[in-house]
Amino acid sequence: MTTETTETDELLSPERLERLKENMALMDDLSKRLTAAMGRRQNADHGLQGPGQELYVKAAAAYMAEMMSNPAKIIEQQVGYWGKSLKHYVDAQQQLAHGKLTPPEDTGPTDRRFSNPLWDTHPYFNFIKQQYLYSSDAITKALSDLDGLEGSDKARVSFFAQQITDMLAPTNFLATNPDALEKAIETDGESLVKGLQNLVADIERNDGDLLVSLADSDAFEVGKNIATTDGAVVYRNHMFELIQYTPTTEQVKAIPLIIFPPWINKFYIMDLKEKNSLIKWIVDQGYTLFIVSWVNPDESYADIGIDDYVADGFLRAVEEVKAITKQKQVNAVGYCIAGTTLSMVLSLMEKRGDDSIKSATLFTTLTDFEDAGEMAVFLDDDFVDGIERQVEESGYLRSYFMSRTFSYLRSNDLIYQPAIRNYMLGEAPPAFDLLFWNSDSTNLAGRFVVEYLRGLCQKNKFATGEMEILGETVSLKTVQHPVCAIACETDHIAAWKGSYNGVKQFGSADKTFIVSESGHIAGIINPPSKKKYGHYTNPDMSGSTEDWMSGAAFHEGSWWPRWESWLNDRSGKDVKARKPGTKTHPVLEKAPGTYVLPASKP
Repeated sequence: MTTETTETDELLSPERLERLKENMALMDDLSKRLTAAMGRRQNADHGLQGPGQELYVKAAAAYMAEMMSNPAKIIEQQVGYWGKSLKHYVDAQQQLAHGKLTPPEDTGPTDRRFSNPLWDTHPYFNFIKQQYLYSSDAITKALSDLDGLEGSDKARVSFFAQQITDMLAPTNFLATNPDALEKAIETDGESLVKGLQNLVADIERNDGDLLVSLADSDAFEVGKNIATTDGAVVYRNHMFELIQYTPTTEQVKAIPLIIFPPWINKFYIMDLKEKNSLIKWIVDQGYTLFIVSWVNPDESYADIGIDDYVADGFLRAVEEVKAITKQKQVNAVGYCIAGTTLSMVLSLMEKRGDDSIKSATLFTTLTDFEDAGEMAVFLDDDFVDGIERQVEESGYLRSYFMSRTFSYLRSNDLIYQPAIRNYMLGEAPPAFDLLFWNSDSTNLAGRFVVEYLRGLCQKNKFATGEMEILGETVSLKTVQHPVCAIACETDHIAAWKGSYNGVKQFGSADKTFIVSESGHIAGIINPPSKKKYGHYTNPDMSGSTEDWMSGAAFHEGSWWPRWESWLNDRSGKDVKARKPGTKTHPVLEKAPGTYVLPASKP
């Protein structure tokens, strides 16, 4: 008896057939649960589901115009694509005609999605892979060569076309994914059952919408094994909790430091674990550190706008820190949109003659939205109109929509590969602290999200000097404070070039700009102990982004110590370390507080 016959008999054994039958029955039950879960899906505005029809019309019109004005170019593109496809088909047929159950020589492009050896050795999978790669390449080249589309329209068409080609990859379908098929056979269908269980759980968790789980939700608990740096909540209002951290040094700098994280996510990205906690590291350097933990808005926050975040958030927090530490000034950090808002607060303070902030640090911050980077594809009226209609109806923007939007900026890493792992292979999401935090996103208050998208992102009012905050007109050009800005080289959300162009326009005589390797999160959460990502510096900010980078010096290792040296020079003398709380600001509860927890409300 041959080995092949033995394997076939083993696959068809009564025991395995029975297990397969049982698993199929479980899948039938799970399918009913899936239908019920999807029935709970809330209707969302059509503008949040994809670009408007106008973009498709523009793309079609540009292609037709190109075909009429330069038919030779279009024909050349098509013939090139047809030639590759036909040659590959003929080569495969010839292999089969000669009795060879192997694919022809694979000279096509490589792609890490196709790491299974069967993509290269099996004629069926190899043919599918190559045809997909040829087609994707042809679409990309056709769009990049399209002369009838300019600027943002061309960028948007290219982006959404890439989303379609990524979605249609053969790895995303069971019948054309050798990893999933092999696993299903090996487990007698159990992997498919587990995958369907994961899918149903994700849809139930998101009330009928699908958002792929990136991390094991049971592996972490905020305040237990992440966000554990010792501290206490010392102030609370309807907008935020103020956390003061327990000192680890006998003396600290006189001027305290307050961090304003973005309220689109939770602050503990800076306090995941002790070994990569920026918060713990700052405390260990000898600073009295405070952090703002924003409330997670619901429908009752419909009328909360930028003015509220400034008055009852930034300005209030600064006053409370001054009162607690008995200091006339603080140093402040703003991360992402909190950095944008902090910059507007600096301009407002200049107008009011308020010198409460001695220096400011901006993490991955845009202040001039002329170049919004990859996020620009979501800033046209079709999407923003949809968001505005949605928040008018519900009072706030559900965290689901923002999580989904950011995921599409890295769809293969944050959507399709996790979906393959969870749903096709039936594996549990990894116990990864950063991805757990990424999934723990927050809602956005209704008025704020519209003001932010319309006023800052679309109309770029802060850069043009037309932004009004609390009755005052603010401009990035009027910012005079010492500023240190850290941008990230491969940031998908706040492109470093856009960040540079904004800081360059500040009126500050004291400006430091640093570009860290990596992206929006990994470039910032980059502890020195890891010795992972380096950074670039260049004191000359008079030229273009290209000039700055070409003249920049590269430094191995984290930017944290460089920034701390800058901060130290602006933090005053050493004083006795301050424990959290005072008589006027008693400890309300231990860090990380209440607002950071799921479903928290004031």
